[in-house]
Amino acid sequence: MKYILIIHEVEDYLSWKKIFDNASEVRKKAGEISYQVLKYENDANKIVHFSAWNSLENAKLFFNSPKLVKIRADAGVKSPDFIYLDLLEAGIL
Repeated sequence: MKYILIIHEVEDYLSWKKIFDNASEVRKKAGEISYQVLKYENDANKIVHFSAWNSLENAKLFFNSPKLVKIRADAGVKSPDFIYLDLLEAGIL
């Protein structure tokens, strides 16, 4: 399993979330398997998107595609930071 951590600020969370939800099928077809959306404790417009992907290559192709660059702009995303991760270990306590 491959993981992507995206940290970004959005202009308005509710507007961003609507566009994010509308892109669910596009994300799924690109290789996203699951996701979590989190916010900073004191700022609803500072978003963390953590997702599992079928490959890092598919994720990079998706996140760098012109179509997604436009979707991010339409959603009011400011300066996203993409972190591509390989799982070393997982557990439940």
